[in-house]
Amino acid sequence: MQCPVRDRHMKQSSRPTLKAIAKQLGISVTTVSRALNGKAEAYGISKKTEEAVLRAAKEMHFSPDPLARGLRLNRTLSIGLLIPDISNPYFAEIARNVEMAARREGYSVILCDSQESTQLEIESLALLRDRKVDGLVIAPVGQSAAHLEELQDGSLPLVVIDRHFPNLKLPYVVSDNYRGAMEATSHLIDRGHRTIACVQGLAGTSPNRERVRGYRTALKDHGIEPDDSLVAGSSFGQENGYVHAKLLLGKKKGITAILALSNLITLGVLRALSEEGLSVPGDISVICFDDQPYCAYLHAPMTTVDQDNERMGQIAVRLLFEQIQSRGRFSGEGIVLPTRLIERASVRQITP
Repeated sequence: MQCPVRDRHMKQSSRPTLKAIAKQLGISVTTVSRALNGKAEAYGISKKTEEAVLRAAKEMHFSPDPLARGLRLNRTLSIGLLIPDISNPYFAEIARNVEMAARREGYSVILCDSQESTQLEIESLALLRDRKVDGLVIAPVGQSAAHLEELQDGSLPLVVIDRHFPNLKLPYVVSDNYRGAMEATSHLIDRGHRTIACVQGLAGTSPNRERVRGYRTALKDHGIEPDDSLVAGSSFGQENGYVHAKLLLGKKKGITAILALSNLITLGVLRALSEEGLSVPGDISVICFDDQPYCAYLHAPMTTVDQDNERMGQIAVRLLFEQIQSRGRFSGEGIVLPTRLIERASVRQITP
C-alpha cells in the first residue's frame, strides 16, 4: 500500500508568523518583532501599536519558533540539569522546580542522572557540553571537585545546587544543613533524649558534613559529649538506612532517638525498627531530613527538617540566566536558604 503524499502545491497548515501579523496590521515585521519582545518603548513604538500587536498575536495563537529564536540569539535555548539520584524524591522535586522555572524563560531542560557516581558525572558533563547547552545547573556527587575546576573560568554559565565545594569560585544555592541538623538534635535533647544516633549519608559531601557537624554541635551545647560510635552510614539511600540502623541497634544499648540525614535513609531506618519490634515514637523517636508529602501520612507522622526546594530551583535558574545574559560572568555568589523544623508525632517526651 502506497503512503499518501501531499501535493507540494497543496496549502500546508502552518503556524502563524511575524509576517502574517505584520500584514494584518499593515506594519513592518521588525515592528512586530520588537513589540513581541518587549522592546516597543526602546524603539519608540507607540503603546497603541504595541497593544494591537499583542492582541493580534493572541487572536492568531502566535507562539515564537524556538529554533528561529535560538538561531537569532546564537543559543540553543536549553540548559543542562545534572543531579545525583533521580529516584530520590528530594532530587525529583528539585528537577521539577528547575524545569518549571526554566520553562517560564522559554528554555527546555536536558536532565542527566549521575547515580551518585563521579565518573558518570564527568561523562554527563561532557555530553551536555557537546549538546551546546546555554548553561548548567548541577547538584554534584560532591566527593571530588577536580573535574569542575575548569568551569570556574565562566566559559559556560553554571550554578551548583544542594552540594557545593567551598574552595571553588562557583555560584551556589544550598540549604543551611548545619543549622537544620542542630535544631533537630536540640529538639530531641529538649525532650529528654541523651543517646541519639545519627544515620548519615554520603561521607565527604557538603550536606552530610554540615549535618553531622550540626548534630555534634547541638550535643556539645547541651553538655553531651559526642560519641563517634553513634554515627554510621555511607550513602543517602534506603539500604544504608536499613543496614546501619540494624548495626547501631545491635551494638549500642540505650538509644532512644535517631536522626536520619535523608528521606530515603529514614525509610530504611523505619523498616529496621519494625523488624526489631520497635515502635515510633514509643520505643525510638525519629527525625528525618527532607520533608516529603508522605511524611505526614506515616503511621507515626514524621517530624522533619524541611528544605525549600522550590526556592532553591527558582533562585538557581535566576542566577543561571543572569550569567547567560551577561555572557558567563559571575561573582561566585553563594546563597544559603534556611531550613524549617516541622514537628509531628515521631518524637516522644522522655521524663527523668
